[in-house]
Amino acid sequence: MGKPDAEGHGSSDGLPDLPPEWGRIVVPDDASALAGEAAQIRRELRRAAGQHAGQPAFALPLLVLFVAVLTTLAGLLAVTWPRATRGTADRPAPSPYVPPATVTGQALPALDLVDAAQAPVALRGLLPAMIILVDGCPCPERVARAAAAAPDGVAVITVAGRSVTATPPAGGSVRTLADPAGGLRSFLGQPVRPGALTALLVDRTGVVTQVLPDLGPAETYRDELAALAP
Repeated sequence: MGKPDAEGHGSSDGLPDLPPEWGRIVVPDDASALAGEAAQIRRELRRAAGQHAGQPAFALPLLVLFVAVLTTLAGLLAVTWPRATRGTADRPAPSPYVPPATVTGQALPALDLVDAAQAPVALRGLLPAMIILVDGCPCPERVARAAAAAPDGVAVITVAGRSVTATPPAGGSVRTLADPAGGLRSFLGQPVRPGALTALLVDRTGVVTQVLPDLGPAETYRDELAALAP
């Protein structure tokens, strides 16, 4: 680069002028005279490089943490929002208990139950009968009403669990037995329900004509019970 002329407006070799704001530029004959300025420039460059190099190392963990927080909040919102806004009207109503109807029309199995003395009793030898499972509830009042509604020739039999615990109603018209092996309950295919009396109506040929999931008032089964009479 040529030197500017004495007035600083141009050069003698035809090169473009330097910006006037630079002022008068003097190029020393010995380059070592610029060592101080070069050292200062290198220090400023290293300081600037250090600042720029430190920014990504500090910003990257912050960015990762920010993304993780957003992801967690979005997941929690997606899980809890539908539950919080779901009303009771959207919940399905519990369906009423319906006992299996497959045993109706089937033959009663040849079960041997036991009496209070643990003597075996053939259940099919007591037919026709209303067989009431009392392992969920003794309910003597309802058993007594069933016995009063039974016609002549139709036995009313209560079947407990492991041992005979129920006391027959006054008059001795109810036979009390136990089913330690659980064969009758297994034949029905339904669990014990506390407070419920399940009854089977079985004709003299051993066929189950009706299953009453919870023995109610005698008026609800009186006609079916009368149809068992020989």
